[in-house]
Amino acid sequence: MQNDVNIIWEKVNIARHKDRPNARYYIENIFDDFVELHGDRSFRDDKAIVAGIARVDNFNITVIGINKGTNTKENIDSNFGMVHPEGYRKALRLMKQAEKFKRPIVCLVDTPGAFCGIGAEERGQGQAIAQNLFEMSNLKTPIISIIIGEGGSGGALALAVGDKIYMMENSVYSILSPEGFASILWKDVSRSKEAALAMKISADDLKSFNIIDDIIKEPENGAHNNPIESANNIKSFIIKDLEELINQDINYLLENRYNKFRGMGNFY
Repeated sequence: MQNDVNIIWEKVNIARHKDRPNARYYIENIFDDFVELHGDRSFRDDKAIVAGIARVDNFNITVIGINKGTNTKENIDSNFGMVHPEGYRKALRLMKQAEKFKRPIVCLVDTPGAFCGIGAEERGQGQAIAQNLFEMSNLKTPIISIIIGEGGSGGALALAVGDKIYMMENSVYSILSPEGFASILWKDVSRSKEAALAMKISADDLKSFNIIDDIIKEPENGAHNNPIESANNIKSFIIKDLEELINQDINYLLENRYNKFRGMGNFY
């Protein structure tokens, strides 16, 4: 039992490692000719979302990433990867654009959760996340979502309604942080390690429950030890899936996406 607790907690720490490659790193090292697009055309540009159009292999795609910084300034600018409503609206704007121009979408997810401050609530955080879930479920273009670090709560799910969903080997994906779980359930944050085990948040757990499609291998001791190898591993998955998904009949694609998420509901 103690061994299992330590293994899971080590994965949590690796997923949060300060040197772990972020979404912008992967965008710069996986895709070619990236052109970043900004703003939700309503309020402002949210730097927690890095998004635009790019190429990978012979495919034109839209890429959307939830980004953490690599230093204090970047972390503050990106709000430590905690997205505001305008970030989700920017992401949805670009997803609808991708649908219009028949570009597949690749989402890179790394967030402890959506920002829950007063301003975010005033600007409709819950509605923005719900709108993404609703629209992505019926978006008429292929969607690949990859959890590259932390996948926290609805903040992560808002970019994870995909035809293919992957997790990096040392990433985590859950309804909230282990600290939050321990505080709410046991009123004792010191039991966070125990909570992480109980929550079944690892890639292995979620693959066994068919929540994700597969696990992307990382270099020994984590992606931060060899970021280029990690980027190449992700790129291989993306290219393989694009070759498969892009030629599927759109009605077949949407039916499979619907059935995938209805099937997840059966688990609960």
